[in-house]
Amino acid sequence: MQKKWRDNGLSIVMLSVFFVLYIGQTIAGWHDFNNEQQDHGRPEITYTRYLTTGHNISATFENWESEFLQMAGYIILTIFLFQRGSAESKDPDKPAPVDEDPAKHQDDPDAPGPVKAGGWRLKLYEHSLSIAMLALFALAFVGHAIGSTIHHNQEAREHGEEVVTVWENLGSSHFWFESLQNWQSEFLAVFCIVVLSIRLRQKGSPESKPVHKPHSETGND
Repeated sequence: MQKKWRDNGLSIVMLSVFFVLYIGQTIAGWHDFNNEQQDHGRPEITYTRYLTTGHNISATFENWESEFLQMAGYIILTIFLFQRGSAESKDPDKPAPVDEDPAKHQDDPDAPGPVKAGGWRLKLYEHSLSIAMLALFALAFVGHAIGSTIHHNQEAREHGEEVVTVWENLGSSHFWFESLQNWQSEFLAVFCIVVLSIRLRQKGSPESKPVHKPHSETGND
C-alpha cells in the first residue's frame, strides 16, 4: 500500500482535490440557483435535481473545456516552439529525447506494444496524448453547448421568450463570452509558468529547473 501511494500519490491527490472542489462547486451552485429562484418567486429545487440543470452542466463543462484546450494547445505548441531558459520548453540548441524516432526502438524488449507493432498503430500512438486532450476538449465543448442551451431555454420559458437550438446558441455572444473568458485565463497561466520558470525556482518540483542552474539553460534535459 505504501509503494502504491508513493508511485501514484500525485494522481490520487489531484483526483481527490478535484472531487472535493467539484462537490463544493455544486453545493455553492445549488444555493446560488435557489437564491435566484426565490428572487423570482419560483420554487426551490433539491440538490440532486440541481445536478441535472443547465446551470450546473454549463458551468462544469465551461471550465473543463478551457482546461483541456489549454493542455492540448500546450502539448502541441511545445513540439515546435521554444522558450530559451524555461523549464517548460525543450532546449532550442540540443536534440531532445522526445524527438527521437520510436521506430528505432521497435525491438526493445520493454517498448510499448504500439512501438513494437509499428505502422498505423505506432503513428496513432505517437500522437495519442494530444489526440486524447483534443477529444476531451471536444466532449467538454459539446457538454457546455448543451448545458448552456438548456439553461438559456429554461430562463426563456420563464420569461415567455422563444427557446433556441444548440446550434443557434452556439452563434450567440453570450455562449462565446462564457467560453473565451475561461480560455484566455488558461493561456495566461501557461504563459506565466513558461516565463517565470526561466528565473524562478521550486526545489524538488519537475516543473522547475534545478535551483543551481543558470537562467539561460532549459530545465527538462
